[in-house]
Order: sequence, then structure tokens, then C-alpha cells
Amino acid sequence: MHFKRSDFPDSFLFGAATAAYQIEGHQFGGAGPTHWDTFAATPGNVVRAENGALACDHYHRFAEDLDLLRDAGMDAYRFSTSWARVMPDGRTVNPEGLDFYDRLVDAMLERGLKPFQTLYHWELPSALADQGGWTNRDTCAAFANFTDVITDRIGDRVHAIATINEPWCIAYLSHFLGHHAPGLRDIRATARAMHHINLAHGMAMTRLRAKGMQNCGIVLNFDHTAPLDDSAGAAQAVARWDAIMNRWFVEAVTQGSYPAEALDGFAPHMPAGWRDDMAEISQSIDFLGVNYYTRHQVTTDTAQPWPHLASHEGPGAKTQMGWEIYPDGLQSFLTRLADDYVGDLPLFVTENGMAWDDHLENGAVDDPARVQFVSDHVTATARAIAAGANVQGFFYWSLLDNYEWAFGYEKRFGMVHVDFDTLKRTPKASYHAFKSAIAR
Repeated sequence: MHFKRSDFPDSFLFGAATAAYQIEGHQFGGAGPTHWDTFAATPGNVVRAENGALACDHYHRFAEDLDLLRDAGMDAYRFSTSWARVMPDGRTVNPEGLDFYDRLVDAMLERGLKPFQTLYHWELPSALADQGGWTNRDTCAAFANFTDVITDRIGDRVHAIATINEPWCIAYLSHFLGHHAPGLRDIRATARAMHHINLAHGMAMTRLRAKGMQNCGIVLNFDHTAPLDDSAGAAQAVARWDAIMNRWFVEAVTQGSYPAEALDGFAPHMPAGWRDDMAEISQSIDFLGVNYYTRHQVTTDTAQPWPHLASHEGPGAKTQMGWEIYPDGLQSFLTRLADDYVGDLPLFVTENGMAWDDHLENGAVDDPARVQFVSDHVTATARAIAAGANVQGFFYWSLLDNYEWAFGYEKRFGMVHVDFDTLKRTPKASYHAFKSAIAR
């Protein structure tokens, strides 16, 4: 890889990220059913109708997985705490779930890893989904209670807490495009979810601050948006898509407002009194997590309902997901966020990675495309720092090949190969290259 640790500030953190439902094995430890279980059980939603029941069995193998982080010389581990494991019905505490995260955090600390916790990475308890999920304001209050419960147990030992992971995916991808649980395609449900997921963040922050917690923030995903051509329609489409995908959440959190280009479609469907929530949503945060993978080119398609968009993959090389590889987009977002939204507030690249059709051959996995991908994106991060962005860490997604949501176990993002029959872990060439690059 074409970078080394000494290219970055001494305090810069290198790590890897995972999410609970994608690796733990949700059938273990008294975890309750989630809307991902029922989404996967519905024909046509998930490749081979696969779910997270076993996943990587991190529940029993976490020591081995944390050893991989430590042995690579990583500084930090970004993980999530499953709401449905801690509170199987979304409201009642499961002691086994709390005990698991107790053991997990202690094991990180024993290995010298800084625990970066994410409170919610998509596994909504089914009991709350039955009551409307993120279209129902009551879900926000239940999430605030979950925040209290898990923080009382492990908050004294985690290094950082992110409230929500990728609210755009939770709200728009899942309620408007229908690609993720709950699989809706309804603009009214979307508008409510787009607001309530922000409110859940705000309510969680209120609870965290009441406990005196510091180093708390949110993780947003960003998609670099470019016009398909030089037409006025393409320029207008860029403004609309940027407002929905990128600006809606960061402007709510940092400015207490929603962009007009997105409200053009959502305003008639927003929950009553939504403006009264903006002060709580926009209370101060201590860091912003940035998830970045790709870019899209857009243009206006008036044959479609609002937002009248047609989206296309760019012309560059693609990952196994079909996503264009565009490292300049990461540098662009990091500098844009610093210049326009957060100033000197710490930024972390909380997810960046690529899926590739990896194969285990003779006990090893050669993944030169991923080595190049990581090198190019870490280098883009360094350029953003040089341009003035206060970026303090980079987390690769993901440590392990895992359950990739609607794509089941088919898409492999890991630096560590997982044989989903035997669950054997095999570090890939990218793991070894990353280890060499970040060596002290």
C-alpha cells in the first residue's frame, strides 16, 4: 500500500468495523426477532433468503476475531450493540445480551483496542416493527431507553459512541426504495422515517449527555453525486439527490434544518410538529463518522414521480457490488464537511471498503484489487487532512466477510476471509498489506 502510519498524525487511529447482526449469530444468547429476519424470510428480498441467524458466529468466536485486529496492529474496533439482543422486544432487558457486550468490551481493552460503539446498526426488534417501526415516533423514545440500558452497562469503558449508523439507509433505502427491511415503497412512510431516525439520534444524545458521556456522535453515509451530462436537468438532479442523500441528515444534525430541495417532496408527508424536534436533533456532537463507498451520476427523468431521478454508475472500475471505485469522492466529502458543516470537529472515516469475488486457494486469498482500493482511499484521506480536514481515524469495512444484508453471504467485503461452512477465518493479502502499512 502506498502509505505508512508516519504519513498521519501520531494520534490518528486505524481500525476495522463490523455490525452486530452481520457477524454475531442472532440465534444465540436470547436475542429477539428483528425486522431483518422477517424481511429475509419473504421470497425475493434477500439472496437465497439468507439471514443473520449464524453469520460468522462472532458470539462464540469474538476472542479470535479481536486477536486478528490486535495482530494487525490496529488501534480501534468499531462494533455495534444489537438492540434486539439487549432488549428482545425492544423494551425488556435480556441479561445475557448485556453480559455478552460486557465480555466483548473487556476483551477489546485487554488487547489494547479502543472500543468505538454504534448503538443502532439496523436490527430493529420485531415487536417495534409491528407498531410501525421508524414511522412511529414511539420508536424514538424506546431507542432512548435502550441507550440508557446499554450505556449503564458498558459506557464506562467505550472510547466513543455513535447513535445511529447510516440513517439514509434506515429511512430512504428501506422505506422509499424498498431494498432493505422493512421493504416499503411509500413516500409518507419515508418522510416519517427520515425525520424519526434523526429524532432518535437527538433523544439518544439527550440521554448520553444526561449521563455525562463524551465523545458521542453519529455516522452518516455519503454518496458522491455527479451530473450525467452538461444539461440543466442533470444539474437539477444533482441538487435534489445531494439534498436527499447527503444534506438531509448532516444539515439536521449540524444546522437544525432540512434542505428545501428534499422538503419539496417530503413536506406534505412529514409528521405533525416536526419543526419542534429540530433543536434536540441539532444539539452538539463530539465527532462525525463518515461512511463512503462510491459515486453516482444522475439526471432528471420527468417520466418518474418525485424526485424525478435517473441514476447511473460512473465509468470507472467497479467492485463486486457494481459500485464505481472513486477515491476522490472521499477526499471531496471530508473537505466539504469540514468547510461547510463541522469546522474543526473531529471526523472519522467510519466505513470504507470494497466487495470482491474472493477465493481461497492453497490456504490464501490474493485480493490485489482491495489492496489498491484501500491504499487509494487512505491516501485520499491524507489529502483531506493536508487540506485542513480534522480527520482522526480510518476504519476499513469490514474486518470479516459477513452477512451483507439483501445480498446475503454472496458479497465479500472482509480483509479476513470467512468460510461460511466451517467458519474458518483466513486473513487475505489485503489484511497483511494493511498490517505492514500501519506498523509502528
